[in-house]
Amino acid sequence: MIDFKKIEGFEWDKGNREKNKVKHNVTHHECEQIFYNKPLMIFADESHSGKEIRFGAFGKTDNKRKLTVFFTLRNNILRVISARDQSKKDREIYTKLDKVNTGGKIYE
Repeated sequence: MIDFKKIEGFEWDKGNREKNKVKHNVTHHECEQIFYNKPLMIFADESHSGKEIRFGAFGKTDNKRKLTVFFTLRNNILRVISARDQSKKDREIYTKLDKVNTGGKIYE
């Protein structure tokens, strides 16, 4: 699916960066942290994919805050679209990662 060894960094749209902080109290640093912490679950976000493929990720920050982050890839640059705390359903899926393959790619 995604080869994280090829990811060269993050790109932040000012609007998305501020929206995540204001609407969900999630900083861009927290969004980036989940991609470096394990376990990380990536799934295709087909319902929101249009001209480009969008993905979702379940992960946790350095402070163990569990987030759901939606993003796209452009030329090996990860671009966060939105981020929020995991919903109850998201948390249930995320906590079962080590027991059940939920259909996404799990990075441990």
